[in-house]
Amino acid sequence: QVQLVESGGGLVQAGGSLRLSCAASGRLSRTSAMGWYRQAPGEQREMVAVITSGGSTNYADSVKGRFTISRDNTKNTVSLQMNSLKTEDTAVYYCNVNQYGVNYWGKGTLVTVSS
Repeated sequence: QVQLVESGGGLVQAGGSLRLSCAASGRLSRTSAMGWYRQAPGEQREMVAVITSGGSTNYADSVKGRFTISRDNTKNTVSLQMNSLKTEDTAVYYCNVNQYGVNYWGKGTLVTVSS
């Protein structure tokens, strides 16, 4: 089992920045991919950014050039630096670990971007 706890959400004006962090505990394999997903009201959950154990990254087109994902394998953390935020980035953001084909999720942290 893997436990994930997110932090760093909040209210920010459009054009501002926020940094989300996620701490993983439990039986986490260092070969696992880690990532961030989000779900806006009335929408399906979507991938925002994923990072492999080797540091390869993948971003949703909507956040490329604005968001940066990073991980610290020594601390079992993954972070998401979000710059130039837009109102359409408003959502609950979830930390994810995919380990041996099993998805683990945090409880989510709310990001609200005001105009």
